[in-house]
Parts: sequence; C-alpha cells; structure tokens
Amino acid sequence: MRVIRAFVDRPLVAGQPVELPEDAVAHLVRVLRLREGDACVLFNGDGVDHDARLLRVDKRSAVAQITGSRAIDLESPLSITLVQGIARGEKMDWILQKATELGVTAFVPVSSDRSEVKLDAERAAKRLAHWRSVVVSACEQSWRSKIPDVAPPKSLAAALADLPAGTSRWLLDPDAEAGIATLAPPSDGIVLAIGPEGGWSANDRAALVAAGFGGLRLGPRILRTETAGMAAIAALQARFGDLAG
Repeated sequence: MRVIRAFVDRPLVAGQPVELPEDAVAHLVRVLRLREGDACVLFNGDGVDHDARLLRVDKRSAVAQITGSRAIDLESPLSITLVQGIARGEKMDWILQKATELGVTAFVPVSSDRSEVKLDAERAAKRLAHWRSVVVSACEQSWRSKIPDVAPPKSLAAALADLPAGTSRWLLDPDAEAGIATLAPPSDGIVLAIGPEGGWSANDRAALVAAGFGGLRLGPRILRTETAGMAAIAALQARFGDLAG
C-alpha cells in the first residue's frame, strides 16, 4: 500500500493532535480523498517522519493525531549548492524539482547578464514562495525529510558575495581540463554554477572565476540549462555522494 506524505509547517509531537495547514488539507483531503481514520505521514523539515491518523476532516480543515515518530536520514553525504541562473516558468520548476530529488542541499537563484527573466520585488517574492512549494512537493515525493533551502533571487554579484567560504566551486566548461573523474573528494561540499538559457556572459564568467570557480568538463556537448545541472549533479552524486555507480 502506498504511504502518503505531507509537509506541515508547524511542530509535530507524538501523541498530540495537529491542525493541518491549508496546503496539506488540499493535498490530503481534496486531492487524495483521505477521510477520518485514514493514515498518513507528516514531516516538517526537522529530519523526522511522523506517523499520523486523521481525526477530523471537512472540506476546508483537518486535524491529525501523531501516533509515532522516527528519524529519517536520506540526505546525501555530498552537500551541493546549486547557483542557478533563473530560467523561465516550468523550466525553473523542473530544475528545482529534479535537483531536490537528486539530493541538492541548497538553491541560489540568480539573475545575470543574459537572464531572460526579470523580477521586480513583488514578482520575486511570489516566485520565491512558488519555488519553495515546488521543493517541498519534491521532498514529499522523494521521501526527503529535510527541506533544501531556496535563497531569495538576487544578482550574480550579490550571490557570489554571500557564498560560504571553503567550498569547492565549479562552473561547466566543455574546454576545461578538469573533469568529474579527476576531482579530489570535496571536504566542505560543492557549489555548482549553471547559467540561464542564454548561458553566462564573458562578464559573468570573469566574476565567477574571480570568486574561485574553476572550469569543469562534463562532456563535449553544450547542454540546456535544465539539462546541464541535472547531468552534473547526478555525476557528482555518483562519484562522491550516494547514487549507486
């Protein structure tokens, strides 16, 4: 029998009832048609899955009883931060969803010289909320119990200034000497920079190199923005993480 998981943005305590937030009610009750007495699994991003049973259900609200808890550790030993040039619409959603499934730890959406998506403050806030919901849904599906961070969208220059020190930093370059097979195991994680649909400009690349990013050869072909990151992440996880080789 398929176990149904849902994210709730509130404390979960064994033996205690919890009123489910609107998104969880929509997912469990209106979409999946769960009723009183049905079982589900709730998580709030703290690394623990909580078994639950629905106590009360109506069209707009639901209350669940927490019946048990267990720690879940499906996080990769390789921490990857994806600096992603903002892509249009569903492409960006796809990138966030699949990278979450592949174990990415954090996302840094950036605008750059060739970005086709321009966000004012209001649109940026709405897109950030949407992107975070995409990541949460991907965690529900992939059984991750910790939610990857999605930073507010910012300029490439601002993002580079905010990156943590000590990480191994790479951008894809088909002419680079270094390949994934030649990399030494990273001690403090990897930051991977993927450009937008138009790629990184010369100025962008200069800024990335100045911030400590080296060129990484993935193969001879130029990949689309929604393909490049996924291919590199999968290869890195197979080499240093938890994807079976």
